[in-house]
Amino acid sequence: MTLVFLLALTICAILSFIHIVTVVVAVVRCRAQAPSPLRSYASSVTLIRPVCGVDNYCAETLRSSFALDYGRYDILFCVASAKDPVIPLVERLIADHPYIPARLLIGDERISQNPKLNNLCKGWEAATGEWVIIADSNVLMPRNYVQRLLAAWRQDTGLVCSPPIGCLPDGLWAEVECAFLNGYQARWQYFSDTMGFGFAQGKTMLWRRDELECAGGLRMLAQEMAEDAASTKVVRAAGKRVRLVDCPFGQPLGRRSFAEVWKRQLRWARLRRDSFRLCYAPEVFASGVATMVAGGIAAWAGGASPFLGATIAGAVWYAGEAALTYTARWPLTVWSPLAWIARDAIMVPLYIAGWFGNELVWRGNQMDMADEVLLAAPAERD
Repeated sequence: MTLVFLLALTICAILSFIHIVTVVVAVVRCRAQAPSPLRSYASSVTLIRPVCGVDNYCAETLRSSFALDYGRYDILFCVASAKDPVIPLVERLIADHPYIPARLLIGDERISQNPKLNNLCKGWEAATGEWVIIADSNVLMPRNYVQRLLAAWRQDTGLVCSPPIGCLPDGLWAEVECAFLNGYQARWQYFSDTMGFGFAQGKTMLWRRDELECAGGLRMLAQEMAEDAASTKVVRAAGKRVRLVDCPFGQPLGRRSFAEVWKRQLRWARLRRDSFRLCYAPEVFASGVATMVAGGIAAWAGGASPFLGATIAGAVWYAGEAALTYTARWPLTVWSPLAWIARDAIMVPLYIAGWFGNELVWRGNQMDMADEVLLAAPAERD
């Protein structure tokens, strides 16, 4: 019994210590800051935004593309199908902002199973800026968006990214989505980046156009199912680093259902397993569940209430997450503790499901990591 007590207590202490360290690192990197002065850069920038369908807050996020306080930039909106319902919105935004160079490009070049990458091809080929920013349609851009990305670039940098930070949640499952994006995924990404092992995040990617062209161009990102996983490997192969911008950018969520959260997180889990298997393997220990179970076992083996032990371990765990969320000014509501617990409960079956199956669904496109050909949804075949 003493051995069980010592083992469980050690596991609980180690996991809690690692958690607090990652929280401290994320607090330093993500804490809310006063707006930085708007600095001018001579370099030209092309902003490429792939669009597909109309998301929650789509008008707000796409409109933010036109409000950037940067002198030399143009916008390329890329859509795969001429029947996409987002096209009227994009055309209206372009017409409303005639002083910003912007175009809508329609077409789909199948270079991979990744429909987003296929959609981006025409934009990359049409880009003229020295720097190219690829940003998903649901990224909300502040006025100094471009300056903050450029300021993060160093001599050894090959790519600058930003994790998505969930904001404007509506309902419990949107809060759970925030818990996944913010207190879990962003926290670990900033810890990895600070340790010198940054991973690309496809929501926002800043490239030096000439450097990616020297590496083989955008088509090099077709080597992996996920373009951000491929980006990480391309950058590391060139002897460069992926860096994350401090104080990351928001992704408005709106309403979410359990099915939407599960499918999205399962897709990402399977992609992480496929691209970075050794990093995915220990993820089961990254949730509060493992720590609370270890705390409960330690208390039971020591003659105390296992519920009390698990509660104390959980209190330490979620106090750290609360401190991070408050300091970074991320969404923090009365639902947040329940959302954190629900996320950690979901992570266990999600982790197991991530090991099995190769099927993915992204915006109606069916993908199989075991195949080499994109399986498009019937509605997208034209």
